[in-house]
Amino acid sequence: MVEEIAGDLLAKDASFAVVVSRFNDVVTRRLLDGALDTFRRHGTGEDSLTVVWVPGSFEIPVVADRLAKSKRYAAVVCLGAVIAGETDHHDYINHAVANAIMQIGRKTGVPVTFGILTCSNLDQALNRAGGKFGNKGCEAALAAIEMVSVLRKLKQKFKNVGG
Repeated sequence: MVEEIAGDLLAKDASFAVVVSRFNDVVTRRLLDGALDTFRRHGTGEDSLTVVWVPGSFEIPVVADRLAKSKRYAAVVCLGAVIAGETDHHDYINHAVANAIMQIGRKTGVPVTFGILTCSNLDQALNRAGGKFGNKGCEAALAAIEMVSVLRKLKQKFKNVGG
């Protein structure tokens, strides 16, 4: 019989940090609202949530790294919106930030989720921040909750697995 380990979506006994970009805040505030609502709906108390604002998406990894290394949080959610302009600047930002966020999770063992929109225009971003395509902030929060649960189950099953 195949053994399956899957995470639960209950977040009563964990603390979470959310790093959110002020740049494009008409979008990022909606992402944040979605993430916070998701945490609350899944059992996270107000005293178990910390929100840290940074200037832009490029600055998110530095703060996410510090929060993950603090070991105070079970997971860190990263929220931002990089909208393409007339140059390739957005491509450099998107690749650097995505890679950095992935590396933080790998190096610290703390789930760091990617809720950073990479869109061609403002309409696309708004549609992914609570519009007709859902809310990426909600998705990033759900991923954080599930990852915390999966890692806890692995720790219980294999005493030598970190976390």
